[in-house]
Amino acid sequence: MTRISIALLLLIACVASLPLFGGAYALRLGTIACMYAVFALSWNIVGGFAGYPSFATAAFFGVGAYATGILLNKGMPLTVALVATLVASFLLAGALGAVLLRLRGHYFAIASLSLVEVFRELVNNATDLTGGGMGLNIPLTSGAGILADATFFFYAMWGLLVLTALVVIVIAASKLGFGLSCILQNETASNMVGLNATLYKSIAFGLSACFVSCAGGIYAAWVHYIDPSDVFDILYSVKPIVMALMGGLGSPFGVVCGAFLYLGLEEVVWRNYIQIHSGVLGVLIIILLLFLPHGLISLRRGMFWRKAKHV
Repeated sequence: MTRISIALLLLIACVASLPLFGGAYALRLGTIACMYAVFALSWNIVGGFAGYPSFATAAFFGVGAYATGILLNKGMPLTVALVATLVASFLLAGALGAVLLRLRGHYFAIASLSLVEVFRELVNNATDLTGGGMGLNIPLTSGAGILADATFFFYAMWGLLVLTALVVIVIAASKLGFGLSCILQNETASNMVGLNATLYKSIAFGLSACFVSCAGGIYAAWVHYIDPSDVFDILYSVKPIVMALMGGLGSPFGVVCGAFLYLGLEEVVWRNYIQIHSGVLGVLIIILLLFLPHGLISLRRGMFWRKAKHV
């Protein structure tokens, strides 16, 4: 395991101490931070490792939220519902990826973005199953109290983050990661030397979707009510890309740092500039990207080169 992977796991381990600070606010912020980090890490599998700009995060987040919500309403335990959602999302995304990932560049970006609207319309029209535009009520998983529930869902999302990070670390050091790196460098040449690029990309797309879907399932059980406009919000597709760019494209440690930085900026700006928070947040992100075009990870690389020059 590389030092950067150890640093990633240590950073995630530090997040687990948030409940020690107490209060529902810290738990809410920690749960969202873990969810954003799952988004960023998942997107990085297909967007950072393979270089395919996916806008499908919101689509699979919404699918996961509704799949888990429906299963919970059918009486299925939360853990079983989440596992079923994760597996089903991987298979669905892998099948869709085998078709969509034949497109490249902005063609793939548009096609992946269209999945958000396709799934939103399917949910809106399946009124008997999903409640349509009226939304879906989800039963309480426990009656232990507000703070106990908040702690439970924080650790559920944190556990998912740990699982996602471990899978990403394994991918980076595996044959799959090497294949995705080859696709990023030159997909045509990779195909010519016998690499099954479609298979590799489909697996990557499936993995990038299944953890996001599981996060959607935890979110649905956490808030107890979902509707299409909430869980299929297009911003869920845009935020992971911004987080990855802010942290460092292709670096798991960088994208998690980018996710935490984005949430910090979002929270501070929202609390102080509630009327114009979206505009202020956008300006701050643009400034960061202008001064750090390669993300936060470039600061570490810059320090490394400065030390090397002094040796």
